[in-house]
Amino acid sequence: MTTRRFTLEAVADFQPTEIDDQSYDAAVLAPVIDRDGEDYLLFTRRADHLGEHPGQMSFPGGGREPQDDSILETALREADEEIGLEPSAVDVVGQLDDIRTITEYAVTPFVGRIPDRSYDPDEREVAEIVVLPLSGFLDPDNYEYDRRDHPYYGDIVIHYFHVDGYTVWGATGRILVQLLELSTPFEAPERVERSQY
Repeated sequence: MTTRRFTLEAVADFQPTEIDDQSYDAAVLAPVIDRDGEDYLLFTRRADHLGEHPGQMSFPGGGREPQDDSILETALREADEEIGLEPSAVDVVGQLDDIRTITEYAVTPFVGRIPDRSYDPDEREVAEIVVLPLSGFLDPDNYEYDRRDHPYYGDIVIHYFHVDGYTVWGATGRILVQLLELSTPFEAPERVERSQY
């Protein structure tokens, strides 16, 4: 059986584009888990009662707080709060391009390897912790995209990954596409400027 692994050297060497024109700053951590020689990604399913993006799949993360010394600290603090991942347990590999969201956030994604263990969701924000295999995201039958006319950003591409009964899309889908393109053979059928929508 062929193992499916990320080649994360390209992420470590990547020089990300940063955004400073949004009302709010946020950060997420894309956590990679080694499980029996294959790579998996950890996601959270957002609680259904949340005002923004309820029930959607996301990477652990959230808004920057005044006490955060850096945007990386935001990502690590939020991951600790949301799933009980201690910052010292994260091997941060690198940073991806900032993206804009429809809620006026500039989101900075980080990629890190984390231990394969059980994590504890903060039920106020997280309905479920979901660990999905990289192989599922590389299966072309599990991927689709759509073009939409956004009222603010014009023609945009929305990516959808359907893996093990879960759908990853929206901002998390955009982040995931860049991670996959940098570190696997995956290529999205449409080249898009991620920071523009």
